[in-house]
Amino acid sequence: MSDKNYDIAIIGGGPVGMALALALQQSGVSILLLEARGFPEKVDDVRPLALSHGSYLILNRLGAWRRLPHSTPIKTIHISNKGYLGRAVLTTQDAGVHALGHVVNYFDLFHALFEATLETQTDYQTGASVKAFSTDEHLGYVSYTQNDGVEKKISTKLLILADGGRLGTLVEDISYQIKEYDQWAITANIQAEMRQTGIAYERFTADGPIALLPSGDDFSLVWTASPEAAREILTLRDDQFLARLHDHFGDRLGQFTHAGNRSGFPLVLKYATSTTAQRIALVGNAAQTLHPVAGQGFNLGLRDAYELAQIIQGTLSEHKEIGTPAMLKQFREKRRFDSNGGRIFTDTLVKLFSNDIPLIRHLCGAGLVALDNLPLVKRFVARRMIFGTRG
Repeated sequence: MSDKNYDIAIIGGGPVGMALALALQQSGVSILLLEARGFPEKVDDVRPLALSHGSYLILNRLGAWRRLPHSTPIKTIHISNKGYLGRAVLTTQDAGVHALGHVVNYFDLFHALFEATLETQTDYQTGASVKAFSTDEHLGYVSYTQNDGVEKKISTKLLILADGGRLGTLVEDISYQIKEYDQWAITANIQAEMRQTGIAYERFTADGPIALLPSGDDFSLVWTASPEAAREILTLRDDQFLARLHDHFGDRLGQFTHAGNRSGFPLVLKYATSTTAQRIALVGNAAQTLHPVAGQGFNLGLRDAYELAQIIQGTLSEHKEIGTPAMLKQFREKRRFDSNGGRIFTDTLVKLFSNDIPLIRHLCGAGLVALDNLPLVKRFVARRMIFGTRG
């Protein structure tokens, strides 16, 4: 027997899960939000998130954006192809927006969404370890424990997985496609002789892309390398690291003068072949995990949450039951084009640019030149990077 019944239970209380709960705050539904971890700790070296202008609009509507203490606008994206001719520059004028995106601190975003969520009727429980879950035709069921070790059981009309993707593998009707990139991403805060001016640099190399994003007065680095090279880079002294970075990126920003703490993690493409099952919907990393090239992953997950909330609200306004096969099919079909487009776009960029085949690299350079000189194509690409495949 269940201890309590909720209309909606969300497993995964990170930014995507909280955004979904906030988007439903005026719907009159009861929501349980379960987060396995505790509140993230503030660290000196921030973990950057590149939010598109579309994500800014969503977070602003949810009342979270005004709570962010800091954000750095991206006014220009400079794309280059190391060792080959060809570059493209995307600006706010190309996309018709006041900023292409913003770089924020992950902790700040989590805290802003957390504060906003606490002002709603959402039952948000941290330290909640899910022990089991199941569904039948009528309801979903979740068993979990918290720090006191007491097991709790709830039932729900709709169970939403917004975790990292582990729980989705336990659902019989959901399978995942996984592609290992044989690459790692190295992140750090970087200071250079030149301060940032609102330009995000994306430089393609044979080893993978390297990005320097404007963050405060300085930059946030996302450096893609082979696993062997990444492990070596992470062990370098700061002066050696900065010299290696300069050699790899070039002299566009002068010498690099300071590096914060470095971290590294392997890169993988992982996506669910179906984002729904009986009484279950997947959003965010539970639905797909992308390569960080072009910064699409979190923005795609946020759109998952926002559009699911819209479908739930539409279902309720028609006095229909949520969590039914018809509602889940609507969500699956509405998100398919955007999700597939984002996945194919990022995966294709990695395939084309992360190689040392001269002919392909020359063709990629020619593509950048064409992009830079065709305003309509540039606007098309820019708006889809900002708002998703539907532009």
